[in-house]
Amino acid sequence: MRQLLRRPDFRRFFLALTVSMIAESVLLLALAVWVKELTGSDGLAGATFVALTAPMVLAPLVGWVVDRAHRRTLFVALNAVTAALLLPLLAVHDDSRLWIIYAVAAGYGLSYIALGATVTALVQELVPAHLLPDANGASQTVKQGLRLAGPLLGAGLYVLLGGPALAGACALGFLLAGAIGLTLRTAPAPVEDDRAVVGGDPGTTPTGAATPRGTAAGATTGGRGALVAGLRHLVAEPALRRALVAVVVATVGLGFGETLWFAYVDQGLGRQPAFLGVLVSVQGIGGLVGGIGSAALVRRFGELGTLALGVAALAAGTLAMVRPGLVLAFVGIMLIGLGLPMSMVGTMTLMQRRTPPELVGRVSAALDALASGPQAVAIGAGALLVGLVDYRLLYAAIGVLLLVAAGYLLTGRRLTTPAAPAPATAPAEPAPAAAG
Repeated sequence: MRQLLRRPDFRRFFLALTVSMIAESVLLLALAVWVKELTGSDGLAGATFVALTAPMVLAPLVGWVVDRAHRRTLFVALNAVTAALLLPLLAVHDDSRLWIIYAVAAGYGLSYIALGATVTALVQELVPAHLLPDANGASQTVKQGLRLAGPLLGAGLYVLLGGPALAGACALGFLLAGAIGLTLRTAPAPVEDDRAVVGGDPGTTPTGAATPRGTAAGATTGGRGALVAGLRHLVAEPALRRALVAVVVATVGLGFGETLWFAYVDQGLGRQPAFLGVLVSVQGIGGLVGGIGSAALVRRFGELGTLALGVAALAAGTLAMVRPGLVLAFVGIMLIGLGLPMSMVGTMTLMQRRTPPELVGRVSAALDALASGPQAVAIGAGALLVGLVDYRLLYAAIGVLLLVAAGYLLTGRRLTTPAAPAPATAPAEPAPAAAG
C-alpha cells in the first residue's frame, strides 16, 4: 500500500473513488426507505432494488463504451452525470412523483455498472502489474468498510435531512469525485488490437502482464461481435473461464442465502429482525480484514488460489449457520465477510492481468452481468423455498455447493502463479501521456 500511495495519480484516483463510493453507498438503501415512507408498502420499496438491477441487461453495451473511451475522462463524466441524475429527486415530496425515484434508481443502476467497469480499467491503466493486488485490495477494503457504515449513515442522514436534501448532498459528493478526477492525467483511449481479440501473437498490457495467445478467439472488432467480445474472452481464456464458473456458482449460492437470514435470526437465534443489523456489522469487520490481507494472499497463492480461499471461507461461514447459536453466528458471518473481498480481489486481479486493455471494460461488464443475473434468480427461488424447506437444510446445500466451487478452483490453481513481489523501490511515476 505504501508503494501505491507514492504514486500521485493513484493517490488522487483513490481519493476520488472513495468519495464516489461513499455517495453511492449512502443513497442505495435510502431510496428504498424513501419509497417505504411515502407509500407504506414493502412491495413498492422492494421494487426500488428491481429498478436498480434492471440496467444489467445493458452491460455488454456499457462495456463496449468503456473500451472505446478515455477511461479517466469517462470516470469524471460518469460522476458528473450521476450528480445531475439525482437532481430530479429534489422535486419528490409525496407519492404522486414516485415514478421519479424509480427512474433515478434505474439510471443509478446503469451508472453503477459503468463506473465499476471504468474503475477496473483505470486501475489496470494506473498501476503496474506487481501492484494490482494492492490496488484491488485497497478498493475492496474501502468497499467493505462502507458495507459496515454506509447503510447506517444513509438511514441516519435520511432521517436528519429528508430525501431531497440527502439526494442533493450525494450529488455534491459525485461532483467532488469528478472534480478530483480532473486532476488525473489523461491517456488516449485503448486501440483494439486484432491480434489480442482474434487470437494472433500475444502482446503485453501496459501493466506488463502477458496477453495469452487466443484469449478471445472468434471475436470480431465490429458489430455484434464487438459487444460480446468480453464474454468470448471470459470463456476462451482457461483461468478466467474457471473463475467465471466458480463466481457464478458462488453468487447463486449467496443469492439463495440472502433470503434465509430472517428465518435464521427469528427461528434459529430467537431474536428480533433488527438483530440482523448486528450481524451485518460483524460481516463488515470480517470484510475489512479480508480486504487488507488479500494482496498478500494473491502474492502467496496466485489469483485462483486466493479466489479458492475466499469461496472456501464463504462455504465454512455458510455451514456454520446449519447449527444455530450466537457464537457460531458471529464466526460464520465473519467468515462470509472475510471471503467476499478475497474472492473479489482474486477475480479482479486475474481479469486485469489476463485481459488486454481494449477488452477489459467488456470483460468486467460481462462478468458482472453473468454473476448478477443468476444471483437475482436465486434470490427469488430462495424466497419460495424458505417457506417449504427447513432453512438449515438450505444452508447445508449452499455450503456444499460453495465447497465444490472452491475445490474446482483449487484443481486449476496451476493456471495462475503467485504475483511477482513488489520491488524494494517504487518505480518513478511515468511521464504524462498526451491527451487524446
